[in-house]
Order: sequence, then structure tokens, then C-alpha cells
Amino acid sequence: MVRISRIALAVACIGVAGVLTGCSVPGTPAAGELDVRKLEVGTYPVDHHKYSQEAGANGALLEGMRMSEVVVPAVRVDPVLNYGRGSTLIANADDAIDFLANASKPILENRKMVVGYAAVGADRADPPGQNKPAPEATSITDVVLRFPDAAAAKLAAKELEDADLAISPDNRKLQSTKYPDSYNHWRPGIPTIGTFMPYKEFVISLFVQRPKADGADLVSWVDKTLAAQIPALDKFQPTPQNKLATLKVDPEGLLARVAVNNRAGHIPDGTGFAVYGPNFMISASDDEVVRERLMEETGVDRVAIVDASSVTRVRDFAAAQKLITGLISSVGNQFDPISAPNDVPNAKCLELNSTGDTDRDYKYRCYVPYKQYVGVVTSDKEPDVRQKVAAQYALLANSL
Repeated sequence: MVRISRIALAVACIGVAGVLTGCSVPGTPAAGELDVRKLEVGTYPVDHHKYSQEAGANGALLEGMRMSEVVVPAVRVDPVLNYGRGSTLIANADDAIDFLANASKPILENRKMVVGYAAVGADRADPPGQNKPAPEATSITDVVLRFPDAAAAKLAAKELEDADLAISPDNRKLQSTKYPDSYNHWRPGIPTIGTFMPYKEFVISLFVQRPKADGADLVSWVDKTLAAQIPALDKFQPTPQNKLATLKVDPEGLLARVAVNNRAGHIPDGTGFAVYGPNFMISASDDEVVRERLMEETGVDRVAIVDASSVTRVRDFAAAQKLITGLISSVGNQFDPISAPNDVPNAKCLELNSTGDTDRDYKYRCYVPYKQYVGVVTSDKEPDVRQKVAAQYALLANSL
């Protein structure tokens, strides 16, 4: 998965040849536990912390994070769609046109789109060096957009369809008998279909690619996707628009348990300061079937992301260890295991080898279990990542 941000790499408390020296760590050891005050954490703060809970103008982003859990991973449409191509929060109309035509932007603005979320998957990996599916692939882009009310969503869906149809005189409508309220179009001879369907205060936007240009086949894949997506939306309770500002930024304190060098200035952001459910981790996997099973077996319910680190909450400590084993097994041959800091129990570390891509992954990645939590820390410098491992363990211990 593409790295979500760069972090400060300055490291304090380093001696000759990278030997770490002690720095003061707050905390009081529980009976039978490691005394985290002895850990070498550098300048990373590890005291119990709380971020501001006020959403302010960012309530819609928090709503989008809530929505993420009801935008279905592709594997739930069809098990053949096993390759996750990621998911992302859509903060505004500018973000939305990464998935919709440019002509959609004024419609989204006029109909006052609130927020959205997208999940993308395929039946195979993208060709080497490319960021789009191969022509012979089946892929689905599932976008759910929230509007102020059902009336606005209904108008938006029709206007978005009209805008797409107008892009080419060769575009033609297709009808779904199973979902007659959906608007569908394709260009005969091109193996793709676009769909807009209003549902309650949402518009479901789909883009499906198949290996062959067959209108009936494309509609059948739209039907399958809607059959998975609509029941998921039925389980979601939208926050009234006039209550979005009351949503809490970090109500369970998970963001505050992620070790970072600087706690200042963090506001809700889809990639750098966010809390998601297990669907986020499923859609990011190269094997969604295996990842979904891992989420279920370990009881993952939340993952908190701050900068390029995260904390995932699972059922218990045994599940935390199982999650780490599963995540490491999925990283691929571009990582090699290296020794983790000896004074941090059960930590595991990896190093990107010469086959890896430093534009996509950090050089070092480590996994830190503590009770029902798994911290994941990254860095391009080994001394820094080792301090982060210690800091993540200490912060989790001090936060409970």
C-alpha cells in the first residue's frame, strides 16, 4: 500500500555506531510487566494523552470514516475479486472527480455533497509498473456519496448520469431489471459500465470493468455489486447534517495510543489522522479472502492511523500475536525479517530489501503487541524505528 505520509526522521539519544542511550520514560509498571521507564524511546512522547475531541468544521470527515465500514470490499461482491486496490475517504468534490468525470464536480457542489467513501478491487494485481487493472481483468470501483437528504441524492444521481452520457455521443443507456432506480450507461464495444443509483440520502456510483464488452454481462455485475452494497448501507445510521459537528474525533482514545514524534496540529484527515474499521484493512490487502478471515479470527474492530503509524484493536493478546503473524505473512518477498529490540516483548521487525520500492514502502516496519492492541511503526532509519518500537510499547502501557 502506498505510504500515507512522511514522518520526521530526526533521532535523539543516539550514541556511537547507532547504540541507543537511555532517555527518561514516564509510567509505573504493573505487577509482572516490563518497567517501561527503562525503555529507550528517544524524544517520542509516551505519557497518557488525549487529543481534542471537537470536530469543528471536520465533522463530515468523521462521518466519512464511519461510512467506510459500510462500503463493501470487493470480495463481498464476488470471491473472485480477491485483490484489494485500496479504499479512501472522499472529502469533497475535488476528491470525488478522482473517481467520477470532471463534469461531475459542479453537480456535487450544487447538490451539496457531504462526504463520500470509495473501495476498489479486482480479480488480479495491476500489471507491473501500472496503477490500473489489465484489460483482461475484472474490477469494481464502488463509491458511496452522502448528500443532505434523499431528494438531493435523487437529483444528483440523475444529473451525474446525464453528465456522463453527454461526454460521448456513443454512450448508451442500459437497464437493470433488478434495480430499476439505477442509471447505467456504457459505450458499445468498450467493456466497462458506469452506474449511479440514489438510495436514501446516498448516491452509489459504480464503475465496472470486464474482459469482454457484453452489455448484459456488465449489468449483471452491477446487480451483484448493488446486492452487496445496499444491505450494508441499510445497517448505517447517518448522523444528521446539523449534528456532524458533535461527532468526537477520538472517542475511544485510539489515536492517542499511536506513537508519534509530534502530537501538535493533528486534525481529522482521511490518511494521516483517522480511525477505521476492519473493511479498511481488507480493501488494502493483496488477498482479501485471507485478510477478511484474519480480521474475523482476531476480532479486529478498529484501526487508528496517525501519520505513518497505526494501532489496531483486537480481541485479546493471543489475537494480537495472530494478527502480527498474518500481517507479516502478507507483505511479500520484498521484506526480510530482522531482529527487533530485545527489551520490547514479542515485537517483530522487517526490512525492505533490494526488490522493494522505497517510493511505496518505508525501509523498516515493526509490529508491537500489547494486550489487545497491535502497533505498527515505520521509518527509513533503523535507529529511529527501534526507538519507535520502544515508544509504541511504552505508550500503550501508559494508556491503559
